[in-house]
Amino acid sequence: MNILILSWRGPGHPHAGGAEISTHEHAKGWIKAGHQVTLFTSYYIGAKKEEKVDGIKIIRQGEQVLGVHLRAISWYLFGNHPKFDIVIDQFHGIPFFTPLYVRVKKLAFIHEVAKDVWKTNFSLIPATLGEVFESYVFKLYKNIPFMTVSHSTREDLISWGIPDKNITIIHNGVTVPKTLKPMAKEKKKTIIFLGAISKDKGIEKAINVFSIINNKERDWQFWVVGKSDQPYMLKLKSLSRKLGLSSKIKFFGFISEDKKFEFLSKAHILINPSIREGWGLVVIEAARMGTPTVAFNVPGLRDSIINNKTGILCSDNSVENLAKNIFNLLENKKEYDRIRKNALLWSENFSWDKAVKKSLELIEMIDKG
Repeated sequence: MNILILSWRGPGHPHAGGAEISTHEHAKGWIKAGHQVTLFTSYYIGAKKEEKVDGIKIIRQGEQVLGVHLRAISWYLFGNHPKFDIVIDQFHGIPFFTPLYVRVKKLAFIHEVAKDVWKTNFSLIPATLGEVFESYVFKLYKNIPFMTVSHSTREDLISWGIPDKNITIIHNGVTVPKTLKPMAKEKKKTIIFLGAISKDKGIEKAINVFSIINNKERDWQFWVVGKSDQPYMLKLKSLSRKLGLSSKIKFFGFISEDKKFEFLSKAHILINPSIREGWGLVVIEAARMGTPTVAFNVPGLRDSIINNKTGILCSDNSVENLAKNIFNLLENKKEYDRIRKNALLWSENFSWDKAVKKSLELIEMIDKG
């Protein structure tokens, strides 16, 4: 098959996350199986407008919010490109509206619906418009098959009118760099936040959690790993100073894949106070390094964490409860070791080979249908 993927972010994008890793891994697997894959995605400063990465032809045009969507429609309808057999329409708040102009087979790929993310990241008017818009846009896709990553997202899709029979759940895999050597935990008890540095991911709450813990035990440290825009990062550093945490919190910014797994290996706890996830790929990545997650009990994270077995989900999603759970777990070595062991065993259920095998079966079934 000749496959087209429409996605708002692609490889190398400074804000790429778990959804983009997942898309790339599936695309690599489809190429290995003999298919051709083109990814149409957004441009970012310093990127090549066209290139091949792992056999995937990448075309970059427009900005990630709306710009790439408009460019994709224009390119698909009027651009010079081959005929595609199937088009993958990736949702990230805003889909590519392929039912309106694509006449070949389609697959919608979604990690999570936005819902309350709109009001967390945007001011009143765009947040209200976003929530109303999202609830209606799925009506366009009621006859389109969906691929998603968790039961939580499946339930959200069903609540918005997507038939259960049209939804296939394929969990994300995890790939650990082959060069990574086993590493001991830090001597100081270390909490790590790793991912997109944004309000909806809960970074401000994570800093407040560490402040509560620091008032009880002053010999802990907190690592913040991930990229953000400069104004928001300055705000977070200002918050850290106000809470007297400047010497305890290290902001590392963007790091390589090898470094990511090194940090996850050396930390004791991954903290995840996100308001919503599709799956929580970083949770499984941390678990593979023997690092359990303490998180809010929200969609996605309640799929990737088995409460009190592979990690801990907070009962009331408050910073006080999150701090209490982290503190108690790290003060109880026997319980910590039990959850660490279970997290590692749980992570071994997930591989990209398994995920790609299922997605191949899905796209081949759609092509024949």
